[in-house]
Amino acid sequence: MRSCVLLGEHMDSSNEILNADTLLAQAEADTRLSDYGDNTLPARFRQAVSWLQAQRMDETGQRAAASVCSWLLTSRLQLMEDRKRSPVAAEKIEQPLFATGEPRSGTTLLHALLSVDPNGRALRFWEVMYPSPPPGLAAPNDPRRARADQDWREILERIPKWLISHPYNDMLGNGLPECERTWAFDFRVMTPTAWWRVPMGMNIGGLPMDPRAQYRLHKMMLQQCQFGRPKKYWVLKGFHGARLQALFETYPDARIIWVHRDPVQVTASRIVLTGELVEALTGHVDWKEQARIHLAASRASFQATLNNPLINDPRIHHVRYPDFTADPVGTIRGFYEKCGVPFGPETEAAMRSYLQNNKADRYGKFRYSTDVIGADIEALHAQFEPYRKRFGLEMERRK
Repeated sequence: MRSCVLLGEHMDSSNEILNADTLLAQAEADTRLSDYGDNTLPARFRQAVSWLQAQRMDETGQRAAASVCSWLLTSRLQLMEDRKRSPVAAEKIEQPLFATGEPRSGTTLLHALLSVDPNGRALRFWEVMYPSPPPGLAAPNDPRRARADQDWREILERIPKWLISHPYNDMLGNGLPECERTWAFDFRVMTPTAWWRVPMGMNIGGLPMDPRAQYRLHKMMLQQCQFGRPKKYWVLKGFHGARLQALFETYPDARIIWVHRDPVQVTASRIVLTGELVEALTGHVDWKEQARIHLAASRASFQATLNNPLINDPRIHHVRYPDFTADPVGTIRGFYEKCGVPFGPETEAAMRSYLQNNKADRYGKFRYSTDVIGADIEALHAQFEPYRKRFGLEMERRK
């Protein structure tokens, strides 16, 4: 009986602190704004808050979650107001370059190399964390830069192993967000780079998706960050394979470089990376459950790629992971040549300098074993054979 009373008290507390309508009203009062740019946002926010309530966090965790909700809501309101005050919406986003692929297939390094192209522009964490006013109007000493740096120090203190699996995080607030981060204040993703202060696991596929709406918001963010700056082509990275139709509708002149890796290795590496994040954020991890979640996600994603009618679209440049790791600069040069984008000596020099000065194992070697999958590995290799055959991949024979 006592445990039931405690649970009831806990849920009452959660409903009081994490009250969606109260949080919405407070964000509007704090900013004196009410236009979220999407009349479906409040309903979706209520769904996200319901999920947060169900996590049964203590009062400290609930207050942290409420604080993150307020941050994201006010950021969104301010972004939409900027579009009214300045001609941000008139910015043309032309010929963006996207890196994509499954998680743990080299796309973060690919993005890092694209980001040093002097003729390209990448999103930065400080920009998407604090996008208002438009970052292009910011002075070099804009406090948002230091604030994002401090955020990232806090993130890495909370998740120290993340530097091993993603050493690029040492760029702090100047680091490179995935495109999915632009959807954080749309409450369609709950990425750790927005929710690290909250003791909860990762929400994998549990939030409502609308690819066309997501890319509209993505484009708004690019316009916001381009406003007031010299025009350059964008170099971006995200997990876009399942949303190609909406991506090309939003950016008809986009070009994509898609890295393909042995699905078994992708799955094992993904399980370990995500498990370490969950463990750091919540203090515990169920490895069998992580394996179940991510093996199912991998199976669905690789099959969806094979079934995707846009997989042969000429705007996509497919590359093999072994080829990219053997010659990353040459691989990118081939992509640029296919796109008709100049690849001059200054671009090559910048990329080679990055590789020389940013070794992948500078914080230690990320280690994982296929044993973590908890399934018959040979059977998985057989299951994924059509994918390997389609993209010319050999099995990666490692534990």
